[in-house]
Amino acid sequence: LRIVGVCPAETYPLAKKRHSLEYLRTLAHLRPRTNTIAAVARVRSTLAGSIHEFFQQSGFCYVQTPLITASDCEGAGEMFRVTTLDLDNVNELPMKKDEEGKELNGVDYEEDFFGKPAFLTVSGQLGGETHACALGDIYTFGPTFRAENSQTTRHLAEFNMVEPEMAFADLDSAMDNAENMLKHVVGQTLKKCEEDLTFFTKFYDKGLKDRLEKVVNKPFVRVAYRDAITYLQEEIAKDPSKWQFPDVEFGTDLATEHERWLAETKFNSCVFVYNYPKNIKAFYMRDNDEDGGETVNAMDLLVPGVGELVGGSQREDRLDVLLAKMEDLDLEPEDYWWYLDLRRFGSVPHAGYGLGFERLVCYVTGVENIREAIAFPRYPGNAEF
Repeated sequence: LRIVGVCPAETYPLAKKRHSLEYLRTLAHLRPRTNTIAAVARVRSTLAGSIHEFFQQSGFCYVQTPLITASDCEGAGEMFRVTTLDLDNVNELPMKKDEEGKELNGVDYEEDFFGKPAFLTVSGQLGGETHACALGDIYTFGPTFRAENSQTTRHLAEFNMVEPEMAFADLDSAMDNAENMLKHVVGQTLKKCEEDLTFFTKFYDKGLKDRLEKVVNKPFVRVAYRDAITYLQEEIAKDPSKWQFPDVEFGTDLATEHERWLAETKFNSCVFVYNYPKNIKAFYMRDNDEDGGETVNAMDLLVPGVGELVGGSQREDRLDVLLAKMEDLDLEPEDYWWYLDLRRFGSVPHAGYGLGFERLVCYVTGVENIREAIAFPRYPGNAEF
C-alpha cells in the first residue's frame, strides 16, 4: 500500500459523520467528496448530456449566445452591470455633459469599454431567435445571471438555462417539445443513475423514484390560467388561513404554494398552465387575438415538489404590436434594433421556452435547496471560491 496524498485527520474539516448541507456550503471546494454532493454532480452530468442528446437527435442546432449584452431580455432591470470604469475613484468617473459642456447626472458610458451600458445576460433567448429565424430549430444551454436580492431555496444569482427556439411553431409546439424533452432526460437519468437515485430516495425523498417514473409514463396536464385561478379560488375559500397568499384573482402572478398545489394536489402530475395575463409576462410574448390581447400565448410547466420548472411562449412576430409593447414598458427600440429587424425582414411564427437547469437538478435529486444543485453557488452576500 502506497500513500499518494496525506490527509491529516486532526485538521481535515470533513469528519466521519453526516454534516449539514449548510455547513458543507462553506467548504464548497471539499464538499464534492461527500456522498450527497458527489451524487448530485453525477446526476447533473447525466442530465446535461441527456439534454444535448435530445436536441441533437431532434435536429436542433446548438448555439452559444453572448454572456455580455446591452439588452434586458425580461424587461425587469435586475441585471449585473459590466464595466471597466474605476469605481474606486468616483471623482474621476466620466460624467454626461450637455451641449454646452455642463455636467449632468449620470455616468457617460460612451467612455466605458463597450461604449454603452453593458450587463451580464438574463437569457440567451433574444440571440437564439436570430438563429431560429435562419436555421429553423436551435437551442442554447449556458450561464445566465440575475441581480435579484433573493435568499430563497429556489434562486441563484448565477445559473444555467436551456432555451430552445423553434421556427414555424406555436405554443402547442413548445409544450409538446418541453414534455418530450423532460420525458427523455428523466428517463435517461433513471436508467444511468439508478444507484444515485436510490440514495436520494432513501435519504432525501421517499417518493422520488415513483415521481420520476410518473414524469416518463404519465401525460402532462394542460390547463388554462383562467381555469387554474378558478380551481385555486375554490380551494382557498375552504380555509384561507392555510395559505400564505390567499388573495388570488385574474392577474395574480402565481406563488410557489399555488403552483405546488396545482401540481401536487389538484392534478398530482406535471401541469402546463397557459394563456397568462399580458401584464405579468415579458414584452416579447405574442398577444392572444381571441381575447383582445388581454392574455398572451405563454405557458409555465409546474412540477410536484418544485413548482415552476419551465416557462415559454409563442413570440410576438408582428412588428407594430411589438413596438407598442416596448413603448408601454419604456424599452428603447434603439437598444433592440437588431431584434426588431427579425420582424422587419421575413418574420415567421416562432416559439420557445426556458428550463432552469439547476431547478431540474433539484427536481430529479430531491434536494430542496438550489445551492446544492451547482458546484459553486452564487447568491446575495456570497461569491466565495
